[in-house]
Amino acid sequence: MNKKNLKSIAGLTLIEILISVVVSSIMMAAIYTTYSIVNSTYTQVLEKAKVSRSSRDLIELLIRDTRMAGFKYYLGDNDLGFPVESYLEFVGGATTVKDSHDPIVIIPNELGHSLSDAIATPTPKHNLDDTCCDKIHIVYDDFNQNDATQPYKRYKLTYFANPLSDGSNADGPINPRYGIYKSKISWQQNIGQETGSWVSDCSECYHNELVRDYVEDMEFIALDQNGKVLSPYPSTNSEASRGNLYKIRAVDIRIAFISEKPFFRFESRTGNERQLSGFSRAIRSFSDRNLRDNVVVTVYTRNIVGQDIF
Repeated sequence: MNKKNLKSIAGLTLIEILISVVVSSIMMAAIYTTYSIVNSTYTQVLEKAKVSRSSRDLIELLIRDTRMAGFKYYLGDNDLGFPVESYLEFVGGATTVKDSHDPIVIIPNELGHSLSDAIATPTPKHNLDDTCCDKIHIVYDDFNQNDATQPYKRYKLTYFANPLSDGSNADGPINPRYGIYKSKISWQQNIGQETGSWVSDCSECYHNELVRDYVEDMEFIALDQNGKVLSPYPSTNSEASRGNLYKIRAVDIRIAFISEKPFFRFESRTGNERQLSGFSRAIRSFSDRNLRDNVVVTVYTRNIVGQDIF
């Protein structure tokens, strides 16, 4: 083949090949960047949906149980030989929170729970600035016609928080957060007995049952019929505050959840931290990559009408 024929053969020069490589590299980088952004966004959507989905389970439990507070079962005339209405003793909260039969008792900023509700050593918080979490006791009545010994029932539910982590190192707890727990005890008082006592070994009872992990805070605010915060705040500490226990017409519930995995791509810069606020809590700032989100509901206490509810 002579030189003339060689010149007529089409092909790519080295410069053209290098240009093609550069253009292809730019396109691949653009495609990878787009994929990375879409994948990151998709992961964030899944994580936020997971937080939202799991938060609904806890919120629904709290809504259902709060609405039951103060419920009293009335059987009426019957052919079963049972009393027409509840014969169970009522114990006011002027004694202790543990003994109290008051429909709702909220204890702010207190972790942990024992069946005697008298914790000798307070459960430590993750840091001194942490105000998590409120605790709530809910009491309601029920009825079981298959129990000839004690047909009328009374239960006390307690929602409380305890600190959780994935271990610790020199810097402190790894992945610190809180778990929400639930306990249930029953009032034992057979027909014909004038007094009774709380027991924790009934078939329906349980203690320290974890119902939700990865929680940042839990807060309850008691409201009156006008939607205002009750003052003095209802508690068992004094006669005035105890009287307001029966003026609770609604409870604002706030649960702050934290994502199980990092949500944001980067930690926030100093001075531009991500913030979380509550009803009465001071605004807290966070610089890590986790998502924190508040879920707020108002629950009306339809069964609390006065101190003679029981």
